[in-house]
Amino acid sequence: MKALVTGGAGFIGSNIALALEAKGATVMVADDFSSARFENLKSFRGEVIGTSVNDFDFDTLGNVDVVYHEAALTDTTVSNQKMMMHANVEGFRKILEFAVRHKSKLIFASSAAVYGNQPALQSERTKTDPLNIYGYSKLVADRLAERAIRDRKIQIIGLRYFNVYGMGEQSKGKTASMIYQLAEQMRSGKRPRIFHDGEQMRDHIYVKDVVQANLLALDANGSGIVNVGTGTATTFNRVIELLNHVLSLNLEPDYFDNPYPFYQNKTQADPEQAERLIGFKAKFSVEDGIRDYFVALYQTRPGQITTSLKQS
Repeated sequence: MKALVTGGAGFIGSNIALALEAKGATVMVADDFSSARFENLKSFRGEVIGTSVNDFDFDTLGNVDVVYHEAALTDTTVSNQKMMMHANVEGFRKILEFAVRHKSKLIFASSAAVYGNQPALQSERTKTDPLNIYGYSKLVADRLAERAIRDRKIQIIGLRYFNVYGMGEQSKGKTASMIYQLAEQMRSGKRPRIFHDGEQMRDHIYVKDVVQANLLALDANGSGIVNVGTGTATTFNRVIELLNHVLSLNLEPDYFDNPYPFYQNKTQADPEQAERLIGFKAKFSVEDGIRDYFVALYQTRPGQITTSLKQS
């Protein structure tokens, strides 16, 4: 099998590329390294194309069996609409057209940002109402995919990621998961800063589960766009409690006012369609994912997480 992974040096893309290679696939990675890190690909043996999706002629690669499109501008605080739409919509359009020409299966990264502040559980039937240009750009890309699915041009599976965390995100700076950012603050001795009053909730999904969803999508027979989340929402107060346990600390949150009018107050995936279409169900709870992540990242022995305070 020959696979192309755009954004393949980034957080999720590099994890997918390495997983595909481990399965014996011939994998090519395309990434402009604007928000990636070469360390993510140190063990990768395939071809690396160091340019942006918009600037490269993918037809020179010939036919590929599957395209994983992970390349995107993911900073939700970016307000430059032209920049966001060019990266996320026109980049996706180019990849979609390439996949159609070469009859490649297309698996692409969408986002829970398309739902905005719609009530949880957010299902694929939930009204889309993005709060910022990032969410809107992902919605427009979804609509391009849906049109191609209706026309039955190729097989397409879109994966609406909820809040992903895990190994490989360390180069993302302020766009890294809040789980990682809070852990870094706490390890430096600072109180973890979160918006008042810390009861905002997220469906945090571990990157190992996200990779598994992408691999399952490869073997799926149908087309569609589905959520990739755990189905469980966790408050940031609870995340800090978990991090205190894992890092053997005892730091109280440092609350401050939320300056963003486009903030999602609660994300929680309805996982039913993902299980039906691609057979995906998350294996890692947030407790297990945080423990696994930071033991690997910091090479440390974790404290004991108390599971009696799980939230749903």
